[in-house]
Amino acid sequence: MMTRRARIIKLLEERDYSPSEIASALDLRGKGSRRLVIEELRVVQKILKREGRVLLIKPAECRSCGFVFKPEIKIPSRCPRCRSEWIEEPRFKIGTR
Repeated sequence: MMTRRARIIKLLEERDYSPSEIASALDLRGKGSRRLVIEELRVVQKILKREGRVLLIKPAECRSCGFVFKPEIKIPSRCPRCRSEWIEEPRFKIGTR
């Protein structure tokens, strides 16, 4: 049986995923599922760095005004420009250096 982190790595090798999509693919439910995925992605990033690979991040974006956030492993709750909460989640994928 694969660990949760190994399953996340396998998913991200195939294509890009948002934290919600990863939680869904891993059958994680509940309020803290996205937060759990974010914590796991931080560890996965360190694992990949040791292996000579990199976690590619497509930054979150405001759907109202188009503001693009910094490429970070986090899900912003509100746009700093227009204060909208209609935020497109960041997307993650594994790449090589």
